[in-house]
Amino acid sequence: MDSQSRKITYGSLVLMIFSAIFGFSNSMTAFYQMGYSSIIWYIVAAVAFFLPSALMFAEWGIYSWLKGSTNEKFAFIGTFIWLAAWVVWLVSSTQFFIVAVSTALFGSDKTQTWGFVPFNSNQVVGILGVLFILLVTFLASRGIDKIAKVATFGGIFAFGITLLFSLFSIVVLIAHHGVLAQGITGVESFTTSPNSNFQSPIAIISFLVYAIFAYGGLETTSGVIDSVDKPEKTYPKALITVMILMTLFYLILITMCGISTNWHSVLGKSSVDLANCEYVLINNLGIEVGKAFGLSGAAALGIGKLFSHITALSDVLTGLGAAFVMIYSPVKSFVLGSDSRLLSKKITKLNDKGMPANAMWLQALVVSLIMLFVAFGGKAATQFYTILTDMMNVSSSAPYLFLIAAFPFFKQKQNLDRPFVFYKNKKVVWTVTSIVWLVVAAGIVFTCVEPILSHDYMTAFWTAFGPIFFGVVGWILYKRSEAKLD
Repeated sequence: MDSQSRKITYGSLVLMIFSAIFGFSNSMTAFYQMGYSSIIWYIVAAVAFFLPSALMFAEWGIYSWLKGSTNEKFAFIGTFIWLAAWVVWLVSSTQFFIVAVSTALFGSDKTQTWGFVPFNSNQVVGILGVLFILLVTFLASRGIDKIAKVATFGGIFAFGITLLFSLFSIVVLIAHHGVLAQGITGVESFTTSPNSNFQSPIAIISFLVYAIFAYGGLETTSGVIDSVDKPEKTYPKALITVMILMTLFYLILITMCGISTNWHSVLGKSSVDLANCEYVLINNLGIEVGKAFGLSGAAALGIGKLFSHITALSDVLTGLGAAFVMIYSPVKSFVLGSDSRLLSKKITKLNDKGMPANAMWLQALVVSLIMLFVAFGGKAATQFYTILTDMMNVSSSAPYLFLIAAFPFFKQKQNLDRPFVFYKNKKVVWTVTSIVWLVVAAGIVFTCVEPILSHDYMTAFWTAFGPIFFGVVGWILYKRSEAKLD
């Protein structure tokens, strides 16, 4: 077999990018947050963020690009904030993982009833999250890789659930004679959210961060560019295909949520939050499917519970594998990718399994402290998970500001080996960079400002905490080690 035959083809690349980025639960979250009006923001994020930035990332590599385009300081701090995104991701996803475990065991989210003296339910979830992080860090630091394979089964479950959700939604639509549970009354249905938290212009624009997060992770796919067959044609073609497919999938799935679920009667309850809205929607679909087949009320409730069990089980499997990988992969990339003179020897030291155990335990400590601070902050469950989600979305979006801003400077570098070039005109480079950067910045700023305007200062603090805190820490670490670079 020659080297050409081993190149990644267009079809394989489309599947690779799609599977790395698409998230079924993003559709559920979008419908819970904005109803049908979330669709337009997913389209905006696809056109103004996903496609242009993905083509930028196809010409780079994160730390090496930032360093080669700007300087060591910018690269170190920018990459440290990138690491912060994964730290905050661990904080948020761990709490959501506990909710998934509860639903997998009991068929519904019972975490809001888990309080016992002297702890309330949020604090119990926070404590369980800390125990989970410590356990995963302990296992991962010993190089055990079998747990990560569980994610493969989770991926199969997730794909199957997406397919079944679509098929059963069509069944319900037929049973309802084409009438949607969440009716479409005109253009207003696609411009106005049924959620009272997304009524003001600033709150609506802040949803852009949620939409960007739905397309997040695309920078990881650029690493295969050198293995793509005819990358100058294949890669942009695959990206455009994935953008169209993902946008259509999100559009269809968001609409399908409205087939079986009326927002106000099902989602507009105090017991529904960002951590369990997926299971509430799936459970409700199962109930409607049972009714469509003429089952009794009790049997329909049983179908709904079964749907919740299966969906939560797939989330548990996927979350377990993802946590095991993400507890060491980003921190290991940062430790090995940074100039060793910028970090202490204890942090960069690898154990006999090739793992940066000291760095991983330090990360576990930081994750645990943030988790406990948020959990013991005294918020109701709905607000608790909103804070966690906003933290995760903003922290995940912030690194793009560094990556995108560095692109024009990267393009000015001479004598670089550029196997893939898409942006060839200087004016186009600056125009596209400015637009994409402003789109991301606007989403972040409005997400941070909105809770301030509503006097929810705790949410505002934690939303902006990740990028600002880790940016400052990164700057301090760099300044302390700067003399070593001379």
